[in-house]
Amino acid sequence: MSTNFLRFGDLFLEPQRNGLTRPKKVRGAGFPMVNMGELFAHSRIKNLEMDLVPVNEEKEKQFFLKEGDLLFARQSLVLSGAGQCSIFLGNKTDTVFESHLIRCRLDQKRFNPNFYFYFFRSPEGRRAIEAIVEQGAGASGIRGSDLVNVQVPTPSKSYQDEAAGLLAKIDDRITLLRETNATLEAIAQTLFKSWFVDFDPVRAKSEGLEPEGMDAATAAIFPDSLEDSELGLIPRGWNVNRADSWLSVLETGRRPKGGVAGIADGIPSIGAESIVRIGIFDYSKTKYVTSDFFEKMKSGELQSHDVLLYKDGGKPGVFLPRVSMFGDGFPFERCGINEHVFRIRLKEPFTQVFLYYWLWSDAVMHELKHRGGKAAIPGINQSDVKELKLLVPSTHTLISFSEITSPLISTIFANSKQAQTLTQLRNTLLPRLISGQLCLSETEVQIEAVCA
Repeated sequence: MSTNFLRFGDLFLEPQRNGLTRPKKVRGAGFPMVNMGELFAHSRIKNLEMDLVPVNEEKEKQFFLKEGDLLFARQSLVLSGAGQCSIFLGNKTDTVFESHLIRCRLDQKRFNPNFYFYFFRSPEGRRAIEAIVEQGAGASGIRGSDLVNVQVPTPSKSYQDEAAGLLAKIDDRITLLRETNATLEAIAQTLFKSWFVDFDPVRAKSEGLEPEGMDAATAAIFPDSLEDSELGLIPRGWNVNRADSWLSVLETGRRPKGGVAGIADGIPSIGAESIVRIGIFDYSKTKYVTSDFFEKMKSGELQSHDVLLYKDGGKPGVFLPRVSMFGDGFPFERCGINEHVFRIRLKEPFTQVFLYYWLWSDAVMHELKHRGGKAAIPGINQSDVKELKLLVPSTHTLISFSEITSPLISTIFANSKQAQTLTQLRNTLLPRLISGQLCLSETEVQIEAVCA
């Protein structure tokens, strides 16, 4: 495909614009505002929760966003963030954007903004942005006056529409998988809280009511009264033990300082940056150790459904623990952890799903934050975990909880694998579709097969 190039500014319907300045003290009411945080966290911005800011609708109407507007980060602490591009795809209400962003509004009758969003996310587009980045003391940035002069490809409008549509189809599927996973995890977490924190079935039975949302056989496994314990009121017959009474694994791993990236036969080493709940993993931050180093490690090799706890780091006096769990073959067939992460397993009849949600529960999070924040270097040690008070429900209750939640977690892992496959496909196709090196009809068939 033969492609011409134009100045990016020649595609605009109106001149580029920087956004509004609104200090934090006036935020809290008004219209949603896209900040740098939303741009860096979401390449496609749609129906997000954002800060609300006051806006004079008459005087400042030029700052409202329209579907298809491209937003660029004016500044970033790192080179890779300067000029990062996101696309606004709509919101539930009128939305504005902050001053650290540049808005570019294309003439959509002639140019497809989704195509140019993908162009600026491609290696070629990123090289074009980095050519105009200015690096200063502690920050990198771009100027709108330079952005408009970037040379961009201008294939036919029909090609722009079709190529962008194929890439958007992959992203739509990835978004759906991630939203489904968030829903499934919320269902499991809600059930955990109901059964093991709020004791809803027990409280219902104590009032002579049938517990909601469960059959008679499940309701029968719960007692009908509460009793005092060192954790407060708990279901009668349940116990409270120190966590170390039930721990089967509590260990950290290790890796050479800084890890070793890009080793052909290397083994991934999971660090704090990858401890992000269930089935969420940033592959771009993966670090590796040599196979020889990995085989000599005495601890830290992951197994399916290991629960990982971020154990140290943060600002003085502040520790923010995070918990994750990895399934069979996800994210890698073999991988380890580094010295900043605990690998944790509980003995039966406890399950790893129970452990995961127990660590995320408010009481345990509060205790871990308290313990970790007291240390001279924020963080927790093995004793902090061992000394946690663990509620020990009946075996039948734990089995029933596992029977309900295990299929949900398995689906989350399966969806996560598919999302990663789609992400790899999109990243492979993106530069070739933008440059016109692929047959669109054949690419569509390939995408259909993976998205099915």
